Amino acid sequence: CSMGADVLLVGPLPTPGIAFITTNMRANAGVVISASHNPYYDNGIKIFSQNGFKLPDEMESELETLMLSDHLSSLRPTAGEIGKAHRIDDAIGRYVVFLKNTFPTSLTLDGLRIVLDCANGAAYRVAPAVFEELGAEVIAVGVEPNGENINLGCGSLHPEVISRLVVEKQADLGIALDGDADRIIFVDGHGREVAGDQILAICGIHLLSKERLNRKTLVTTVMSNMALDKAIEGQGGRVIRTRVGDRYVVEEMVRGGYNLGGEQSGHTIFLDYNTTCDGILTALQVLAVMKEKDRSLDELARVMEPFPQVLYNVEVREKRDLSQVPKVDRKIKEIESLLGPSGRILVRYSGTEPLLRIMVEGEDETKLHRYAQDIAEEVRKVLGTENPSR
Repeated sequence: CSMGADVLLVGPLPTPGIAFITTNMRANAGVVISASHNPYYDNGIKIFSQNGFKLPDEMESELETLMLSDHLSSLRPTAGEIGKAHRIDDAIGRYVVFLKNTFPTSLTLDGLRIVLDCANGAAYRVAPAVFEELGAEVIAVGVEPNGENINLGCGSLHPEVISRLVVEKQADLGIALDGDADRIIFVDGHGREVAGDQILAICGIHLLSKERLNRKTLVTTVMSNMALDKAIEGQGGRVIRTRVGDRYVVEEMVRGGYNLGGEQSGHTIFLDYNTTCDGILTALQVLAVMKEKDRSLDELARVMEPFPQVLYNVEVREKRDLSQVPKVDRKIKEIESLLGPSGRILVRYSGTEPLLRIMVEGEDETKLHRYAQDIAEEVRKVLGTENPSR
């Protein structure tokens, strides 16, 4: 308002809900203050353009530069030019209706018992309402936010909560959202976690069978399991990979005209419905497949058997180009040769921490640990790290 813009206040709402409301209300931009899957004190800002997509990295960097400079002071309006704030009381209702409309009208959730963990976050009202209004019996936890307990021992980072409750309550499945509900983790009726890649496989194969997967292509990141490629290719589709980050998945989807993408971590994007990852929407699409095929989540997840994957994080004192570090480069190539076509290595620096992440994937988990440890040891010697940590 102080910069002359009118503001529409919607209160606590999932991040994908803001993406939807931004376009629904024909706003010029959408802004979310969110801790995402982090503790409450790690709040950050997510910004959406008027078409509901996250801003490109370059624009975010430009905005940050402007915010830290004195340039904005010269643009600040006075008196009658100051913007006004308006509270939108029906934002939650609009979003609930939007979500329900993504579920096939020929189906209901009658007969399903769902354990739902809302992480004491932004979905604490929306998510239970959506599933209950579609007919499910919902056992909800993490629905008492106090401003400090978001993601605290609950939500997508703690799937053990819903695993225990699914078994205890004899539920059909469990759903755990993160604090801003753009990420989702599933557990089946036996309390076993279903990997994000398996969810992508379930949805991708279903869309392929309906001839609704655009260009027969699924978009994911370099972190996704090789078994995902095998599952999709086995049904006549293909997989395209991007760098890590849901924004890069979305960018590739828009560029290529694809409609399904996501990350191993539980971020899934259905561009036919929304412009960003949406945990509740993802749950509805998976539940629709379960209902249409009359199969349990456990049965559906068998379309993909993940290859063993190990991940080591190694502290580094500097982030040098590893191709310019001969000993490390040689070790990586040596192990790539040992793995052959049945495995792969991904070595990358963390974007936010002084860490080198080493991911090794293949058929023999014991060997994978040894290979990852060998690479970590070479990195430690050259870049002055501590012992590798899992």
